[in-house]
Amino acid sequence: MPRIAAAEPPYLPEIADPLKRIMPEGVPPLLLFRTLARNPRIFAKLFAGGLLDKGALGLRQREIVIDRTTARLGCEYEWGVHIAFFADRVGLTPEQIAATVHGSADATVWSPDEQALIAFVDDLIDRRTIATETWQVLRSWFEPSQIIEAIALVGYYHTISFFCLGLELPLEDYAARFPGASTSEEGT
Repeated sequence: MPRIAAAEPPYLPEIADPLKRIMPEGVPPLLLFRTLARNPRIFAKLFAGGLLDKGALGLRQREIVIDRTTARLGCEYEWGVHIAFFADRVGLTPEQIAATVHGSADATVWSPDEQALIAFVDDLIDRRTIATETWQVLRSWFEPSQIIEAIALVGYYHTISFFCLGLELPLEDYAARFPGASTSEEGT
């Protein structure tokens, strides 16, 4: 049971319109979105600051950053939704999906630029900064605009993870679940 009951239809237009834009046809609004709708100001600010539009990073790179961030923060809700909606679309293999949760930054399932992104996320979560060695590798693969976007993604999904975990949101029925620790060995 979530700590705060989600808003139910009919939604106010300022809630209904963004929900219609962001959700795929035939998929009901996420519990997260409906719960945040209980505070229209926060709902509007988060939707205005959302990073699901086309940015400097490619869709696959963005999803790797989001998946690793939410997995490292233990946010199975958001991780599972992103895996359900985007993993196939961006070509993540089952081994890569498991590695977002259990793999090391140098897991061989990732290309060198993806390894740099994983190490970058790990640094920000573990140290709240980017180690010099990580920065040097990251800069060899990514432009400044891409790095700024990646930092914004980690911060944004840190906030989203806090909402999901703090509100104790139950997982969406269709969302992926964290893989067991035993599958992590395949991704390392």
